[in-house]
Amino acid sequence: MTVFWIATIVLAFGMAGLLGLALVRGQRNTGPAESFDLQVYRDQLGEVDRDLQRGVISKEDAERLRTEISRRILSADAKATSETAATAQPNGLGYTVAALIGATLIGGSYWIYSQLGAPGYGDLGLATRLDMAEEARENRPSQDSAESQLPAGDAAEIQPEYADLVKRLRGAVSERPGDLQGHVLLARSEAAMGNYVAAYRAQERVLSIKGDRATSKDYADLADMMVLAAGGYVSPEAERVLEAALSRDDQNGVARYYMGLMMAQTGRPDVAFRVWDGLLRRSPPDATWVPPILAQIEEMAQRAGVDDYQVPSVAAAPGPTAEDLESAEDMSPEDRQQMIQGMVARLSDRLATEGGPPEDWARLISSLGVLGDEAQAIAIWNNAQEVFADNPDALNIVREGARAAGLVL
Repeated sequence: MTVFWIATIVLAFGMAGLLGLALVRGQRNTGPAESFDLQVYRDQLGEVDRDLQRGVISKEDAERLRTEISRRILSADAKATSETAATAQPNGLGYTVAALIGATLIGGSYWIYSQLGAPGYGDLGLATRLDMAEEARENRPSQDSAESQLPAGDAAEIQPEYADLVKRLRGAVSERPGDLQGHVLLARSEAAMGNYVAAYRAQERVLSIKGDRATSKDYADLADMMVLAAGGYVSPEAERVLEAALSRDDQNGVARYYMGLMMAQTGRPDVAFRVWDGLLRRSPPDATWVPPILAQIEEMAQRAGVDDYQVPSVAAAPGPTAEDLESAEDMSPEDRQQMIQGMVARLSDRLATEGGPPEDWARLISSLGVLGDEAQAIAIWNNAQEVFADNPDALNIVREGARAAGLVL
C-alpha cells in the first residue's frame, strides 16, 4: 500500500506540475506572425542589392524598392511589438490558474478513487472472481449454524384456540408417526405460527412417509421452510433439497427462485439474474415468487452488469368473488375444489404482499372455510386482527368472514 500511494502521489503531482508549467510560461517560441514578414522583407532588401550589382535594375528603381520595403519593415515591426505586448500573460494570473488546476487534479483524483477504488485489494479478474464464488459456495455455513446465529425474535401473538389446536395436533402425530395428512397439516400450522424449524421437520417426515411418491412441490415446500428458518439464507442442505425438487420438475417456480437467491448469496449475481429474469417472464402475475423477484431483480441486473434493464410489468390477480363461489356450486366437486384453490391462492398472495381492503380479508377467510383449511383460516384471521387492530369497523367486516368460516360465533 505504501508503494501504491507514493506512486499515485508522484504521478498526480507530476501531471499537475506539467500543466501548471505550460500555463505559467504562457508564450509561443515561434513569436508573432509579423516576425515572419520581417524576415521576408529583409530577404527582399538583399535581393534588390544583388539585382543592382548584376545590372538587372537601375539605381532609381533600386532606391524606390528599398524605400517601399523599408516602409513595410517599419510597419511589420510596429505590429509585432504591439502583438507581443497584447498577448503577454500576467504571471500572477498564470500562477493562480495553475494552482487551481493542480488542486482540482489532485483532489479530484483522490475523491474519485475514494468513491470507486478499494485500497488494499488486488486485481480481481473474472477467473479469480469465479473461483472466489465457488469457494464461498462450498464453504458457506450449514443449516444448523445459520439457525444458531439468528437472534431470538419476539414470539408471535397467537389466538389461544389456534395454539390449542396446534398443540393437540402435535400430540396426535406423535402418537401416529405414519399419519401423512396429520404431518402435512402440522407442517403448515407450524409455518403459520412462525415455527419454521418445527415446520420443516414435520415436512421432512412428510417426505419420509411419501417416499418415492414425494413430488417436486413437496421438496420445494421443505426448502421454503428451511430458508425461512435460516432467516432467508439458502444453506447447503436447502440447496440439496432444491436440487431434488428441480430433478422432479425443472420448472418449479419456488425452487428456481431459491436457486437464484443462493447464487446471489454466493457471489454469482450473473447466474441469479438469468434465473430470475427467465422465471419472471414465464410466471403468471399471481405467482408467489413474483413479488420478491420484482423487489430484487433491478439490483441484481446492476450487479450482473446488465445496463438499461426493463422489468417486465406484472399485475396482481383478484381473488374469488361471491359470484365465483356461487358459480362453483354447479361444477363437479373436483373442478370446484381446483378453481377455488387457485383463486384463494392468488388472493392470499396479493394480501400477503400488497395488503388489501377488509372485504378481501373476509373473502379469503370464508373461502378457506369452504376449502376446509381451518388452520390456514385461523392464521389469516389472527393476522387480520393485527392489521385492523386500530380500525374496528374494518375488523367487523373481517369478523363476518371468520363467522362464515365457523371460526367465531
